[in-house]
Amino acid sequence: MADVVAAAPASTAVATRAPRVWLRFVVLAVVVAAAALMLLTWNIPLDPAQRGYWLAVELRLTSVATVAIVACCQAVATVLFHTATGNRILTPSIMGFDALYVVMQTALVFFFGGAALSATDGLAKVALQSALMVGFATLLYGWLFAGRRGNLHIMLLIGIVLGVGFGSLASVMQRLLTPSDFDLLSARLFGNLSNSNPEYLPWAAGIVAVVLAIVWQRRRRLDVLTLGRGTATNLGLAYKREVTVLLVLVAVLISVSTTLVGPLTFLGFIVATLAYQLAGSSRHAVILPFAGLLGMATLLVGSFVMRHVFYAAGMLTVIIEFAGGLFFIVYLLRKGSL
Repeated sequence: MADVVAAAPASTAVATRAPRVWLRFVVLAVVVAAAALMLLTWNIPLDPAQRGYWLAVELRLTSVATVAIVACCQAVATVLFHTATGNRILTPSIMGFDALYVVMQTALVFFFGGAALSATDGLAKVALQSALMVGFATLLYGWLFAGRRGNLHIMLLIGIVLGVGFGSLASVMQRLLTPSDFDLLSARLFGNLSNSNPEYLPWAAGIVAVVLAIVWQRRRRLDVLTLGRGTATNLGLAYKREVTVLLVLVAVLISVSTTLVGPLTFLGFIVATLAYQLAGSSRHAVILPFAGLLGMATLLVGSFVMRHVFYAAGMLTVIIEFAGGLFFIVYLLRKGSL
């Protein structure tokens, strides 16, 4: 009887929290839908009955779809990476993942000239580039973390060293480029949400959908992983295999995002950290979709404001990276440790 009485307040608390969680989802979904609709239709100087109006909407649809895919990739990948490492400070970008993209693009221009960037554009180049990034990340994270001697601090240090090394190699090659080739390369290396090619969107959306389906199927295992290596192993979870699979999925999501729009270092960290605070639950069944929606809402609203209020659409990623860097430093100083 005492157990029933003791359990009553807990069940009541859960019942009162559940509607709030769904209310937050509804609010985010409304914000995402409203921002997407405004981006598609705002300030088109044509009548909806005219064919040109819908052509303009179709052109804008590429940008909106790109924003949605990139936001989802960055948010979900960061949450998964936090789960795999057991640490909410680390992100895939900080571990040198974006630096690999930079050195690959720089090497292409260095050895074959600036014309090679446009001449080799296509699904074959994108697929090869994504495969190289996924392979690198899988080997690095799998070897350093999922192995028997896996160590968080060793992984952090080696990842940062590799990132600095790739960055230095890219800088040396960039200094030897002609001014025209360097300008062409800089346009590709700068994270820009308008960089995406509409031909890439179908395959990107398909890959992301498959990854999200796999992640959703494993959501309960992710909850067990957050309990730590010892506890997860005692509960019967194949810890090394689960972490390795998780890191591969993270690598796929980040490679898709980077291939579409270029490097975005702190977007995932901002969205994931806010999702932990606002979602109202620690379960991955709540955190993952909430982080995805929050990322979409952030980028869509930011894109609308920068494009139609300040008329500086290209500055959105600069502001996100600057604010994200400050947010990261403040969060690290308040936390006091890795």
